[in-house]
Amino acid sequence: MDSNEEIREFLMSRRAKLSISDVELPDFGGRRRVPGLRREEVAILAGVSPEYYKRLERGNAKGVSESVLDGVARALQLDQAERTYLDDLVRAANAGTHPSRRRQPARRLQVRPRVQQMIDAMSTVPVFVQNGRLDAIATNQLGRALFSAMFDDPTAPTNAARFIFLDPRAQEFYADWDGNARQVVALLRAEAGRSPYDRTLGDLVGELSTRSDLFARLWGSHDVRVHQTGLKRVRHPVVGDLDLDFEAMPLASEPGLQMLVFSAEPGSTSAEGLQLLASWAATAQLAPLGALRDRTSSGGS
Repeated sequence: MDSNEEIREFLMSRRAKLSISDVELPDFGGRRRVPGLRREEVAILAGVSPEYYKRLERGNAKGVSESVLDGVARALQLDQAERTYLDDLVRAANAGTHPSRRRQPARRLQVRPRVQQMIDAMSTVPVFVQNGRLDAIATNQLGRALFSAMFDDPTAPTNAARFIFLDPRAQEFYADWDGNARQVVALLRAEAGRSPYDRTLGDLVGELSTRSDLFARLWGSHDVRVHQTGLKRVRHPVVGDLDLDFEAMPLASEPGLQMLVFSAEPGSTSAEGLQLLASWAATAQLAPLGALRDRTSSGGS
């Protein structure tokens, strides 16, 4: 990923989202050739010279100070996820242009046995562990049952973005498929900022952009998002509709991994559905994630 180009496109996309009525500046009229604020208006709001901001928006972030980034973030009304993304892009741009010198070690595609033991002990709620690329790293039995359609794909590793954009069943599985699609792209975009030289992530983005016009369009919007808490509404093929609250938390002992825990309101129809799902999972002989990965890597299907 070219961090300088990403800075340029990200700042332009955020500027295009704001109108003069969104900020405390007078509107002197005149025809605007492009949507959103003018560069000069952003510069005024950020407290920098127009020439300096233009240079930054061209992708030249060499030596940019924290105070300037603070001003730009305020001017463009960036949220925390967007500000973090901008910081990541600037950091990568200032690191140089030789990604091979900063090649990161290969990421693990499984958790330690004690972490898996902990996940398995959480038997009454679905648990799903993923990395920043949204690869499925670990689940418990109920999590494996909840996302059973996703795990039907023999491609390893199982990946939530690939399921949403390339598997037609995803549009039936997610009640708000469009919202989930946008969320997934925004999460991958944030990961690209954190790991601009992740070749596997680049390959995934390339595959999805080639095979899904929607993904390519959403990727070009440069939206970013964090994944911490919310409601996931699914239509499970076995137990029907489930409205599940989720909490996402980093695994401190497993850097780069995030654990998602799903639950239903006690006494609700969804809680009953989870109980049915647990009964089904106990008898369905679902292949564990590790077995699926081993089978795929050995050439099975």
